[in-house]
Amino acid sequence: MAILLIDDDRELCELMSRFLSSEGFDVCCEHDGISGLARLKQDQFELAVVDIMMPGKNGMDLLRELRQSSSLPVIMLTARGEEMDRILGLELGADDYMPKPCNPRELAARIRAVLRRSDTQQESEDKQETRFGSLEWHPQSRTITEHGEPVDLTATEYNILTVLMQHAGEVVSKYELSQAALGKRHGPFDRTLDVHIGHLRKKISAADNTEARIKTVRSVGWLFVPE
Repeated sequence: MAILLIDDDRELCELMSRFLSSEGFDVCCEHDGISGLARLKQDQFELAVVDIMMPGKNGMDLLRELRQSSSLPVIMLTARGEEMDRILGLELGADDYMPKPCNPRELAARIRAVLRRSDTQQESEDKQETRFGSLEWHPQSRTITEHGEPVDLTATEYNILTVLMQHAGEVVSKYELSQAALGKRHGPFDRTLDVHIGHLRKKISAADNTEARIKTVRSVGWLFVPE
């Protein structure tokens, strides 16, 4: 599996690259946001690990530009570990985040978890297309269309939405959704799902132009409203 590591800390890159290579990953490195983004657009990778603080183009700007044309899974690294950095990264389409300095073994586990979620989601889906009013789900191509036009979703947003659509008309708890779509347990102060749900609501229209497609069931979870 080809991984691109983008971080200006060359010593850290070397350390993580050696460990990830020993774990079976094919690792390439870039040391600034400009060359990293160019490499992502030029070559084929399964996932990118991106530092937030970099010269030339920071990780947030890189992710914002990448998401205009790609849903490639991205794990963000933040030296400060501040909540606003994590929330902003998720809003821009990051699939996961880790504070620095990070344990290479944990990073490898996070990479596998993100890739596994996408693979498992694809394998478990029914290959038949499903329509919910103006929304249509195309499992084979992992796309959602609205009025025939593709909805621009990140890999994580797609996973969350498809879990909700699989249970259309039923309440999916925060714990079930986090495990099925994110591959991790939902913590009491974890706002990851809230951020992604808010992003999804902005990308898909309301059912019958009146009722929100994704309804919040207070203190429980969410419900996808079929037309």
